[in-house]
Amino acid sequence: MNSDTAEQPVRRPDWPVWTAPVALIGALVLAAISGLAVDLPALALGVKITTSHTPYGVAIADTFVQDLAFIVAAVYCAQLGGRLARSWQFGLRRPGVGWVSAAGLIVLLLAVFLALNVAWQALSNPGKEDLLNQLGTDRSTVLLLLSAGLVCVVAPVSEEFLFRGFIFTALANWRGTLPAAVLTGILFGAEPTCTAPVLDLVPLAGLGFGLCLLYRRTGSLYPCIVAHSLNNSIAFASLEGWDWQAPLLMAAALGTIAALVLVLKNVGLIAPATVSAGAGS
Repeated sequence: MNSDTAEQPVRRPDWPVWTAPVALIGALVLAAISGLAVDLPALALGVKITTSHTPYGVAIADTFVQDLAFIVAAVYCAQLGGRLARSWQFGLRRPGVGWVSAAGLIVLLLAVFLALNVAWQALSNPGKEDLLNQLGTDRSTVLLLLSAGLVCVVAPVSEEFLFRGFIFTALANWRGTLPAAVLTGILFGAEPTCTAPVLDLVPLAGLGFGLCLLYRRTGSLYPCIVAHSLNNSIAFASLEGWDWQAPLLMAAALGTIAALVLVLKNVGLIAPATVSAGAGS
């Protein structure tokens, strides 16, 4: 992630504000359609899917394609009006403040969020998140590993790409950083309504707000993906009742993300910015 030494500060994309809600609605609609693209063939093959239970393998496949739908929606909306979407416009570039400073900001964000989350949990006593039960992590090692990959790798990448990489940037073009961060945080917190207790949406909105500020401060989506992945890894390990396994999960998740970025760079889907004017986003 740290090899693009030729990249320079670039002008923030001029995505219109109306593309932000279009991207969010489009992502949710496309996610539902993508889920059907998995469920319908499964039904045709005789898999029993009901409103109260989806087989674990199907649920994992549903979640995977729905996460990918977030990226597709963001890229599509970025190209509306004849624009040409580039990877650096979504923040896929090295941090402008350097990785050492970015790492410090990541640690600060997670420390503040975890402290506030603990306080919120003590005050509100929300129920337990149901996502891991839906994915069947207690049923087999394969399901556990696939679920960990979804929660700690795929979800952070796709959600950061949509919410920070596109929606926050489009909203910031309208009213500036703080209003955009508040709105994006609320939208981010409200997104997992099907799997998280309602009371958990408040700290998630706070995390979404903090991730927006992290993105604006570093000028890069990578620190946001790292922070998101670490947070999800901690939550995953906590729900599984792990202790020494937690650091291994965090290291594995970050290593997988780094390998994915390297592959995407090698095939040209992530490329250095070619425009060097104005301030970075």
